[in-house]
Amino acid sequence: MSLRLEMLQVARLAPKTLGDAANSVRSFVLSQRNADGGFCDRTGRSDLYYTVFGLDCLLALQADEELHVSQEFLESFGAGERLDFVHLCCLARGWASLRHACRNPKIAESTDANLRARLGFFRAKDGGFHPSGSAAEFGTAYGAFLGTGALQDLKSEIPDSARLTASLGLLRAEDGGWANERIVVAGMGGGSRILSGATNSTAAVVAVLRNLRHPVDAAAGRWLLSCYHNSGGFLAMPQAPLPDLLSTATALHALSGLQVPFDGLRDRALDFIDSLWVNTGSFHAHWAEDMLDVEYTYYGLLALGHLAE
Repeated sequence: MSLRLEMLQVARLAPKTLGDAANSVRSFVLSQRNADGGFCDRTGRSDLYYTVFGLDCLLALQADEELHVSQEFLESFGAGERLDFVHLCCLARGWASLRHACRNPKIAESTDANLRARLGFFRAKDGGFHPSGSAAEFGTAYGAFLGTGALQDLKSEIPDSARLTASLGLLRAEDGGWANERIVVAGMGGGSRILSGATNSTAAVVAVLRNLRHPVDAAAGRWLLSCYHNSGGFLAMPQAPLPDLLSTATALHALSGLQVPFDGLRDRALDFIDSLWVNTGSFHAHWAEDMLDVEYTYYGLLALGHLAE
C-alpha cells in the first residue's frame, strides 16, 4: 500500500469520532475550493499544494463525487515542467486522488512518463531526494517521503531504493530520532554530527523505511514517545515549547506503523485535538495559530483516525 493510501485509510476513520461534525468539516473543505477547481492557500489563491490536501480531505469524508471539479486545475500544470519538487510531487498525488475517485480521469499517458522522468532530476548524489535536485550532496527526510510517495502515486518502482534507504541512515541523530537534513560541518573532515531529531522528520523516515520493507529499530518508537506533551499533543522536537497538530498526527501515524501502543494517550490526545477544533469545521495548527486551511484539516482527520475506537 502506498504512503498516500495508508494515510487515507486511517483518515477515513475520523468521521466515527467526529459524528455529526463531519458535515461541518465537509462544508469547510468545499468552502476552500475556488472556481477554477483549486483549493486556496492562506491568501485565498488556488495552490497545488493545498489542493492535494483538499482532495484527500474529500476522499476521507467519502465525498468522492466532488473531486472531478478539480481536474481542469490539475491539467493546467501539464506534466509539471515548470514546477518545483514539492509541487511536482503534489501534481502526482493530485492525479492519484482523482484516479481513486473517478473511473477515467482524462490524463495523457505521456504525462505520467514525463512526471517520472522529472522526479529523477531531484535525486541527490547519495540516492535520496532533495528539492535542489541532483546537484545536492545529500537527500532530506521530507524529500524522501515526497519523492517515494510521488513515484508510488505514478505506479512506479522506486529506482535505487537501497541507496535511498541508506541515505536516510545519514540523517539519524544521536538522540535516536532523525533530522531533515545532513549538514557537513567545516573542520570535521567532511563529516557531520546531528545531535537531535525532529518529530516530523522521524515520522517521514519511519514511513518510508516501513513502506520499502526496511527494518526500523525500536528506539524510533521510544524517541517519538519522548516528544509527547502532557497536554495530549506531540512536540515538533523535544525542546519545542508547545505541541502542534502536524507533529501529533505524524507521530501517531508513525507509532501505529511501528505497532507501538498508545492507548494510554488516547483520551488526552483527543482533548488536545478538541482544543484546536473550530465549529466552522476545521482545526488550528496549534494554540498560537488563528488561521484555518485544508492542510491542517487533513492532519486533524489523520490524527482523529488513529484515535478512533
